[in-house]
Amino acid sequence: MDLLNNLVLGFATAASPYNLLFCFTGVILGTLIGVLPGIGATATIAMLLPITFQLEPVSSLIMLAGIYYGAQYGGSTTAILINMPGESSSAVTAIDGYQMARKGRAGAALAIAAIGSFFAGTVSTILVAVFAPPLTAIALQFGSAEYFSLMIVGLISSIALAHGSVVKALGMVVLGLLLGLVGTDIYTGTPRFNLGILELSDGLNFVALAVGVFGIAEILRNLENEHDRDVTIKKVSNLLPTRQDWKEMTAPILRGTAIGSALGILPGGGAILASFASYTVEKRISNTPGEFGKGAVAGVAGPESANNAGAQTSFIPMLTLGIPANPVMALMIGAMIIQGIVPGPNVATEQPALFWGIIASMWIGNLMLILLNLPLIGLWVKLLTIPYYMLFPAIIAFCSIGVYSVNSNVFDLYAVAFFGLIGYGLAKLRCEPAPLLLGFVLGPLLEEHLRRAMIMSRGDPMTFLNRPISLVLLLLAAAVLVVVLLPSIRKKRDEVFVEE
Repeated sequence: MDLLNNLVLGFATAASPYNLLFCFTGVILGTLIGVLPGIGATATIAMLLPITFQLEPVSSLIMLAGIYYGAQYGGSTTAILINMPGESSSAVTAIDGYQMARKGRAGAALAIAAIGSFFAGTVSTILVAVFAPPLTAIALQFGSAEYFSLMIVGLISSIALAHGSVVKALGMVVLGLLLGLVGTDIYTGTPRFNLGILELSDGLNFVALAVGVFGIAEILRNLENEHDRDVTIKKVSNLLPTRQDWKEMTAPILRGTAIGSALGILPGGGAILASFASYTVEKRISNTPGEFGKGAVAGVAGPESANNAGAQTSFIPMLTLGIPANPVMALMIGAMIIQGIVPGPNVATEQPALFWGIIASMWIGNLMLILLNLPLIGLWVKLLTIPYYMLFPAIIAFCSIGVYSVNSNVFDLYAVAFFGLIGYGLAKLRCEPAPLLLGFVLGPLLEEHLRRAMIMSRGDPMTFLNRPISLVLLLLAAAVLVVVLLPSIRKKRDEVFVEE
């Protein structure tokens, strides 16, 4: 009964005209971002963080959430039509989706992707609603030692599931933790690591760092790799899947939803890993594996379901524990902090309208997407004809105005430029910036809970091992680190990311 009452509250909140407008804005903008290759949901949400400062907390988070899962829809459109994934999680969809389009079945491929995405989004939203309350109740029993150990698990998992070298991912986490320490000591009030710069007394600006490392760095990378886009496609028709298509796509959609729902919860997992895992599973269990890469329906249905399920279940640890499962969730936590909301289990009890409003908005947003995406295919493709050299000046101006508006501080603009160059340099060195952002967000919380636990135990580090839940979490973190360093596991991991 409590769940039903909470859902009623959530839908009442999400269905208000004001919040519906921002949900619609989010999913449309997310689809647009997904369609345009080279921008991405992470960079877009980073750029829009300054705007959320002027909005109501519920509305801003509903909009940002819509951008995230809307981008998963949009990315499949160009992946299928012109073999150009707008989102990295749609790269797998392009393998068979584009081959279906070449055979004159673009409409069916788009419909299969949309149906799979909607089903997965609906199921994963139900999972968020069902599992969030008990996880929140458990989290409310956590002390500082348990929170410290839980964050260690999150950081280690993000290292294990990051692209590329484990050592580089570890280095990014450490760098993020160090950047999070800049500012003032939380207990003594002593300035630290601020290089004598007064503007750093309160620490590095999260918005400036996020916009620089993801937004500006992404623009620099796109300018380096800019090329002409061939968007000449045949007219899309026959959007309804055939009876044979339904037969071939039903099981992959169910499996993809299950895989995505499970992997989305893991720190560092989410939509990208889920889509590749789903494609691998479908190919291995198929009776006709030779069809994959030539237009297999399962090669579209499975990954598209998985990436949307993974995108939405990644909200579970963010909403219940205040732990980000991926960079987008780290940005969502940043948006909550900007609004003066302390992320964690108390959000569900102290602000139930916000908590359940976000969950209810996911289903509403998915319904909007399936009703809007297919009719607007022609518009999305036409947008691809806009040259990137015309887009990037407007994007940079938008970012600069937004970042400056948060604190009206010119120093933040210098910080954006600096971190943009840092982000570009990291990309050239093949260092993924996602673990850096997770480390930066979790760093201050990690330090706070570490020091609080040590104070409460009178300086005894055994407090982390004497408490059962904390001990189990630390053992889990150690196990994940050992497993990922095993030669056989490392080889398989490298093969996955090379394929990507």
